[in-house]
Amino acid sequence: MAADARVLVVAFVPGVTPGKWERIWRERRPGGRLELRPLVQDAALSALDEGAVQMAFLRDIVADDRRHAISLYRERPVVIAPRGSLVASLGEVDLADLPGENLLDVDLARGDGAPAVDLVAANVGVAILPQSVARALSRKDVVARPLRDAPDTGISLVWPTASAHPLADTFIGIVRGRTAHSSR
Repeated sequence: MAADARVLVVAFVPGVTPGKWERIWRERRPGGRLELRPLVQDAALSALDEGAVQMAFLRDIVADDRRHAISLYRERPVVIAPRGSLVASLGEVDLADLPGENLLDVDLARGDGAPAVDLVAANVGVAILPQSVARALSRKDVVARPLRDAPDTGISLVWPTASAHPLADTFIGIVRGRTAHSSR
């Protein structure tokens, strides 16, 4: 699928909030339109590979022969638990605090975040999520507690190594914090 050189389409996975970068894009008006598409990880990767999007904010992707990747930040994991549970009474949690809990298998690449929070609210178990996903899916009947000893996740800006979109460098500059007048 041929990309429109005037429109840069950027996918973003749950928990990523690209509003700041979109606002800077609008302020600078770099000669093209920015379109943001919320997608789960698997769909964003497929859209990137198929050319339906030109860039994507993805979790735990590193550069390889097919894709460039700029690591942007790391996210701490949290445990989501029902409000009245023992886990909810803790300030921070270790994996050792969870042996009696039903730990739900959450695959964010498939979009399991919201269904997992629904199951936690129904007192079916607890779930481990990146902090930003938990914040985006917060509800009054569940709590999120920092998890000290589980791996964090990383967010990267990713785009194909072949045939980068003409506006990709401009967006990379915005994401990296370059000013309108700075050079690469």
